[in-house]
Amino acid sequence: MPEPKMNLRKGSKVWAEDKNLAWVAAEVTDFLAKQVKILTVTGKQVLIVPEKLCPRDADEEEEHGGVDDMTKLTYLNEPGVLYNLQRRYALNDIYVWISQSVPFFFFLCPNYELALDTSSVYGKPCCPFGIEITDAEKYKLDNPHHFHYLNQSKIYELDGVSNAEEYIKTRRAMDIVGISNEDQEAIFRILAAILHLGNIEFSPGKEHDSSTVQDEKSSFHMQMAADLFMCDANLLFATLCTRTIQTREGNIIKALDCNAAVASRDALAKTVYARLFDWLVEKVNRSVGQDPTSQIQVGVLDIYGFECFKYNSFEQFCINFANEKLQQHFNEHVFKMEQEEYRKEEINWSYIEFIDNQDVLDLIEKKPIGIIALLDEACMFPKSTHETFSTKLFQNFRANPRLEKAKFSETDFTVSHYAGKACYLSLYYLKQNLQSEFFYKELFFFLQVTYQTDTFLDKNRDYVVVEHCNLMSSSKCHFVAGLFPLPPEESSRSSYKFSSVASRFKQQLQALMETLKSTEPHYIRCVKPNSMNRPQKFETSSILHQLRCGGVLEAVRISLAGYPTRRSYTEFVDRFGLLAPEFDGSCSYDEKTWTEKILHKLKLDNFQLGRTKVFLRAGQIGILDLRRAEVLDGAAKRIQRQLCTFIARRDFLATRAAAFAIQSYCRGCLARKTYAAKRERAAAVSIQKYVRKWLLRRAYLKLLSAAIFMQSNIHGFLTRKRFLQEKRQRAATLIQARWKIYKFRSALRHRQASITAIQCRWRQKLAKRELRRLRQEANEAGALRLAKTKLEKQLEDLTWRVHLEKRLRVSNDEAKSVEISKLRNTMSSMSLELDASKLATINECNKNAVLLKQLELTVKEKSALERELIVMAELRKENALLKSSLDALEKKNSAIELELIEAQKNGNDTTVKLREIEEKCSQFQQNVRRRKFEILDCGFSLFQGLEEKLSHLEDENHVLRQKTLTPSSKSNRPGYVRAFSEKYSSALALAHSERKSAFESPTPSKLIVPSLHGLSESRRSKFTAERHQENYEFLSKCIKEDLGFIDGKPLAACIVYRCLLHWHAFESERTAIFDYIIEGINEVLKVGDENITLPYWLSNASALLCLLQRNLRSNGFLTAAVPSSTSSGLPGRVIHGLKSPFKIMGYEDGMSHVEARYPAILFKQQLTACVEKIFGLIRDNLKKELSPLLGLCIQAPKSARHAGKSSRSPSGIPQQAASSQWESIIKFLDSLMDCLRENHVPSFFIRKLITQVFSFVNISLFNSLLLRRECCSFSNGEYVKSGLAELEKWIAVATEEYAGTSWHELNYIRQAVGFLVIHQKRKKSLQEIMQDLCPALTVRQIYRISTMYWDDKYGTQSVVAQMREMLNKDNQNMTSNSFLLDDDLSIPFSTEDIDMAIPVIDPSSIELPKLLTEHPCAQFLVLCQT
Repeated sequence: MPEPKMNLRKGSKVWAEDKNLAWVAAEVTDFLAKQVKILTVTGKQVLIVPEKLCPRDADEEEEHGGVDDMTKLTYLNEPGVLYNLQRRYALNDIYVWISQSVPFFFFLCPNYELALDTSSVYGKPCCPFGIEITDAEKYKLDNPHHFHYLNQSKIYELDGVSNAEEYIKTRRAMDIVGISNEDQEAIFRILAAILHLGNIEFSPGKEHDSSTVQDEKSSFHMQMAADLFMCDANLLFATLCTRTIQTREGNIIKALDCNAAVASRDALAKTVYARLFDWLVEKVNRSVGQDPTSQIQVGVLDIYGFECFKYNSFEQFCINFANEKLQQHFNEHVFKMEQEEYRKEEINWSYIEFIDNQDVLDLIEKKPIGIIALLDEACMFPKSTHETFSTKLFQNFRANPRLEKAKFSETDFTVSHYAGKACYLSLYYLKQNLQSEFFYKELFFFLQVTYQTDTFLDKNRDYVVVEHCNLMSSSKCHFVAGLFPLPPEESSRSSYKFSSVASRFKQQLQALMETLKSTEPHYIRCVKPNSMNRPQKFETSSILHQLRCGGVLEAVRISLAGYPTRRSYTEFVDRFGLLAPEFDGSCSYDEKTWTEKILHKLKLDNFQLGRTKVFLRAGQIGILDLRRAEVLDGAAKRIQRQLCTFIARRDFLATRAAAFAIQSYCRGCLARKTYAAKRERAAAVSIQKYVRKWLLRRAYLKLLSAAIFMQSNIHGFLTRKRFLQEKRQRAATLIQARWKIYKFRSALRHRQASITAIQCRWRQKLAKRELRRLRQEANEAGALRLAKTKLEKQLEDLTWRVHLEKRLRVSNDEAKSVEISKLRNTMSSMSLELDASKLATINECNKNAVLLKQLELTVKEKSALERELIVMAELRKENALLKSSLDALEKKNSAIELELIEAQKNGNDTTVKLREIEEKCSQFQQNVRRRKFEILDCGFSLFQGLEEKLSHLEDENHVLRQKTLTPSSKSNRPGYVRAFSEKYSSALALAHSERKSAFESPTPSKLIVPSLHGLSESRRSKFTAERHQENYEFLSKCIKEDLGFIDGKPLAACIVYRCLLHWHAFESERTAIFDYIIEGINEVLKVGDENITLPYWLSNASALLCLLQRNLRSNGFLTAAVPSSTSSGLPGRVIHGLKSPFKIMGYEDGMSHVEARYPAILFKQQLTACVEKIFGLIRDNLKKELSPLLGLCIQAPKSARHAGKSSRSPSGIPQQAASSQWESIIKFLDSLMDCLRENHVPSFFIRKLITQVFSFVNISLFNSLLLRRECCSFSNGEYVKSGLAELEKWIAVATEEYAGTSWHELNYIRQAVGFLVIHQKRKKSLQEIMQDLCPALTVRQIYRISTMYWDDKYGTQSVVAQMREMLNKDNQNMTSNSFLLDDDLSIPFSTEDIDMAIPVIDPSSIELPKLLTEHPCAQFLVLCQT
């Protein structure tokens, strides 16, 4: 029969091919020559030939649920099948039929393997129970990764699977099927023995090609395996390491090497496990109680399909062989069912050819030459290899089109499966535009797999060792011995018995096919929606590939070959009865006759009339739809014509009546306007007179007041100017006096320094002169020798002191290195805390940002430490310079010694002048001693200068670190006004002395004469340690005790702050008191009651943080703000070089800030993290307590729903039902508010907590509404609405100070509930719903509510059809398809927000509790109170 052409016109609905979506819906917009211009739903315009288009039924779009029977589709083609599945998958209606004969469905599941029973055919797994066993100690079992049979995959646990629960379920299942406790115990003993057996390792023995147990660990596992099997350990060893061969002369025992022993061990484990598995299967089958005499039975065969991997071996060959068999049976069954359908309807049916794969089956299983037969033949010969097997395979099947040789391998072969060719490693589709007898497309899928033969022979051989069976038969355990009955006596000389795995698999498969042919099969084709195992994701290309591969489209092709379109007579008359209106209303025709009349009227011949249905050939339904569309178009045009006439006449009559009314109104308006104009003219003259009078008077009064104001301002300006001039003059006089004093003091100091220098020079000159005279007069050798020895002793003393200075410098370097190591340890501990917080708060994304900031700060500290190391290196260089200077001094001393020797040589032996020489030598010695002391003082001054430079560099490093860590203060706050002398002298001296006593290490200059200061320094350090210990105890008591509040001020925070301020802890560069406070707070939070401790410490910690934020600033080198001067010289330089003492002390411009060092800044950051942690804990606890209450409030009680159904009105739900569920939430909120107020938590934190709690309520209720269909009803919406009204009342009572914007946080649930309870939803357009009813909801969320909505009160329907087009557009623009709301876990405030929100706290005006007044550290607080 010729192919019917598809009649296309503008507006025709078609399917077009697409690279990404496989098929896409389109509409014909124009015709260009032989091509058609179409517009796809994605917005693309495409030119295409008509032969590449498939027809699409426009009415299918209204059927959102699709059809359950594919034959009900108007056009049974590939895109129609694909998108019908997609529509049903979107609504979770996953079951679909093809002619009621081939049902298949979707499921989203993990990658299940083939459910074919291959345990009795090849390769059993080592152990099915990789779980923790409660009595593992009895079997000597520990972690799974210690056992060879369990650690090969490196996977020991599965997500969502509990080993303990699985073990309990297994035990319960064994009890159910009737396995006794003794048998269960034996089963687990066998499994444990198999695990121990796998851990036995072998090493070469003393004899050639022999083996023995490797070590004590393997001996232990062998003994455990023997004990669990209840057999002899020596016999087990002999069975694994030797083999017995029977000969005519007797038995020969052959030793096995290590590899053969390992193979024997694995064979024993596999044999035992196989026997145990077969016993369990038989036991379960007996327990099920199947009647062997029954005539009817139901069986289930689960198989996924053809397997394709990168490496395909013997297992894939067997599985694909089974798939070929089942696919052939499936095609035959579909063809038979189609014939049965036509036979029932009594219509003519002609045979249609379908694809047959018998040639592939012959290639695999045919005898004597087939792949399986050749494989068995190769396994019979011991010297056969996979190369010889492949060579024989290629020789016998060289001309077979179904088998080819792989391109890049000499031994691999390729088999074409199920209908043609394609590479198994790289799948592809071969698309051809084939046109059959009827208008539909055929797409042949060609599948090819390349098998690697290197393991075919080993996997096909299945040896059973007789010694293994004899060993297990000799077991003292009856269960183990029962698994291995004694074998019959055989005359075989070998202990091995060969069995072909492929042959047994073929026999079992043949038995399975015979069973299937003797039953009435029903096929279920499982299709995987996507390859990523994600919900609500439909991959069209993957689905189409599975449909083509699984034979579903083949079933469709068979249906298309006959009469694919089938309609009952009622459906046909309802749809196409308008094509023959002359037969409508005639009682003489039944529906079948009416159908025949319609078809004859349209001159259609390709149909047959069955008993209950009409059967149409492919393409006939398109002609019917085209004629139906033409009739509907003509009727629509007639209706439009009559309607346009009615509207035009109605508009004309209305316009004429309006014109008459406008004319009469205009005449009246003109008359009234003329009268009003005359009246207004007369009134204007009178008004102008009074207005002119008022304006003139107002101008006069304004001029008078301006003159008086200007005079008063001028007088005030002149007075202030004179006052300021006098003030400047007094200030200038004071500055000049101070400057003159400073100038005279500087000149005096300069003069004194000059006089001292001149004196030193003069004394040096005199000493040199005296030295020259002494050299000339030195004649006595003994006196000179004595002077030499004295000088050597002095030199040794000086050398000893220099070495002492070196050791002191080394000790200082070691102290520096210890400090650096402590800082590094602190940095590592902070990194560990950061990692722990990350693991504890995986879902808290916003908290992670805070932690990342802390990590950046830690990195900056690390860089600062590295810079300090660089400074230490520079100090070491300077130390080297000092050493060089010391060497220079030693050289000078040696030069002096040489001069003395020369003086000794040149001296005259004069006894008369001996006494004079002695006196002069003594005087010379004194001069030399004084000179050495001067040199030593110079060296010490150099060391002191280096120390000062080192401290200067460290201060600069601290300033830089503090500037990077601490933000600049926002505002200047008032401070204490004191005199200049107090700020510059007393306060500075007190802070400096306490810091030096507590934290500074002794400098080298202090240790030069240890005898003078050793006693005072030891006492001072001991006193400092005792004082620090008392301070720690006092702070611990303040933190652990509940001190309460006075006038809303937290006592603990105020006392801690005043103590730290009094102890000058903020100005210390090294202190552990801050870490002690943070650790104390954390310990209290862990130990105390969370409902009491958390609010109490949220109030105290936030108050202490505010005090630090407002009163601390980072330390730095600040210069005085002196204006630049153009003058040069000494006075100008001195002015610019001065530092402002006000800035040094931190009191300039009225500020009360304390100069904070690095530990204080770090303490403020730790306290900020502590406040955020407490806030997060309170919020998380509230959510945990609120979740079960919200679960009860999302759905109305049954009594309330029944009452709502009976009332049939919106007010039918009793308020008692709503209040009974929502009252618990109101009570919960009241108790929360009372607890926070009792602990004087600032309203800022209460407002943030309440806002986040209501946001959680909104998210929980809204997500539950979208996920539970029973909650998405009319009566349930009224119930939730009444509960939201109760929350609104509570917010109004709580006031905005504490509730804030909590009501706005419920926008989503309020709008969703409002949409549920609105009447006449179908009359609302999508624009009205999105703009007026639900402006906050997305299209996907509204669509979800509409699809799940059910009216249990009035039976109305929701709007769904209007949203589908917009939803499709939304899907293209949205990155996520989720319609649920996500919970916000961030911290909704910063340190600056806390500072601005919490009022100013004065810590000085507090009363000390009685329990703290007796402590010695609190005496300064007691004195402040008095």
